[in-house]
Amino acid sequence: MTSPVRARWVLALVALTLYAVDIVTKVLAVRHLDGRPDVPLVGDLLVLHLTRNPGAAFSTGTEYTVVLSCLAVVAVCVVLYLSLRVRSVLWAVGLGLLLAGVSGNLTDRVLREPGPMRGHVIDFLMLPNWPVFNIADICINAAAGVILLQAFRGVRLDGTRDVEEESA
Repeated sequence: MTSPVRARWVLALVALTLYAVDIVTKVLAVRHLDGRPDVPLVGDLLVLHLTRNPGAAFSTGTEYTVVLSCLAVVAVCVVLYLSLRVRSVLWAVGLGLLLAGVSGNLTDRVLREPGPMRGHVIDFLMLPNWPVFNIADICINAAAGVILLQAFRGVRLDGTRDVEEESA
């Protein structure tokens, strides 16, 4: 268990740093890839390929962009609320990753064409047989891994463990 101030600083540092990385990489992707052919980075394993995604993961729900935007606003609010209770550094990292990822894609939905709450998310990283994604998507998936790890370990937001596990 860590002090709540330290855990919140970790959360803020992770969230702000990765949010900035996501936004900068999307700006660079649009600037350097728009209207240009794909750019192989690691042969065919990792390719830069610009796409604008109106939907969710795997381009699903393209007709629900406004709903996805509203859900993202709710998710940001929930993470900010949970951050008030966090005392575990690993939980802080997980929530910081989640906040960065959700906020990064929400920023696209709010600021990009075709308009507020309907904007398309910039995706630009492509692996074989996988949908195109971005840094925010990586953050969201990494957050899911950290949060699941903490849940399976029985570690609560405040750093304490579940009672059953303590007695074992």
